[in-house]
Amino acid sequence: MTQEPIRLTQYSHGAGCGCKIAPKVLDEILKTSVAFPDNDHLLVGNHSRDDAAVYDLGNGTAIISTTDFFMPIVDDPFEFGRIAAANSISDIYAMGGKPLMAIAVLGWPVNKIPAEVAQKVVEGGRSICAEAGIALAGGHSIDSPEPIFGLAVTGIVPIEYLKQNNSAREGDLLFLTKPLGVGILSTAQKRGLLNEELLGIIVKQMTTLNKTGEELGKIKGVHAMTDVTGFGLLGHLIEMAGGSGLGADLWYDKIPAISGVKDYIARSVFPDGTTRNWSSYGEKVKFEKGVPVAEAFKLLPDPQTNGGLLIAVAEEAQQEVVALLEKNGLTGFTSPIGRITAANEKLVVIKP
Repeated sequence: MTQEPIRLTQYSHGAGCGCKIAPKVLDEILKTSVAFPDNDHLLVGNHSRDDAAVYDLGNGTAIISTTDFFMPIVDDPFEFGRIAAANSISDIYAMGGKPLMAIAVLGWPVNKIPAEVAQKVVEGGRSICAEAGIALAGGHSIDSPEPIFGLAVTGIVPIEYLKQNNSAREGDLLFLTKPLGVGILSTAQKRGLLNEELLGIIVKQMTTLNKTGEELGKIKGVHAMTDVTGFGLLGHLIEMAGGSGLGADLWYDKIPAISGVKDYIARSVFPDGTTRNWSSYGEKVKFEKGVPVAEAFKLLPDPQTNGGLLIAVAEEAQQEVVALLEKNGLTGFTSPIGRITAANEKLVVIKP
């Protein structure tokens, strides 16, 4: 008798970065009355909502440390491993850094899913590490009720090239290096509604490394950078603009979306994480007349997994950034999608 193929997504209640705890709940979790000692070498830590921690080595360079893990967003174990690894490494690139090594984080329901399936997941992670030019140098595993995989990644960056998500300046143009819609389409896959062509498109997008971030770090006119993941484009832009003490305009018609995703939005296919995200920050957003609000509500807070880099760029550096994006094959992402503004009553204003 032929054994049915294992569908990893059926063993998890969430998917990819859609597993992230909502921003408002995370604020509650991270509250503390513990006074930590001053550490002049810790350049980026819990005092900001950045992509990774950064520690000054005292020689003009800094170590970047990050971790990320989640439950399956696709059924194929090898591709799940690749997606989770690429997503973890992205935090290093989002800080303008170069990854050095990674260690694996694996949780596996050993009594439900064979160990050889977990081996394929780890092998997928190892293959992405090889693409990034680093070793998967170790890790830790536990027996868990649901499959979980990710990496803890160490990187390095010259301090002058370090990019943070809270250093945008008024007038900066906003660029995004991947289209939105991964959360919506992965939800369609879990419901058995996604065709193979679109599945291939989102898998390719989620396994594509954000290597361009290391080169963007060297451009002085790139004032701030982050990667768009589980909080959606709106959530990560709110962190960028709000953390910088500023506001932002988003130009809805300029925001890239994966081909076909709006058809699924029209069918009310979207993940629970979208609603959780909107509940956490919706009061900070204003829609101007002419924006299709029902559609934008589902697209802009859509949780992305290994999403694109969100970049705040001085207007005088626009051509340098565009040239770099074109050199790296990102020719479809050379038009700005918005601008950093002075602080407004609402943090983000969505314009047509």
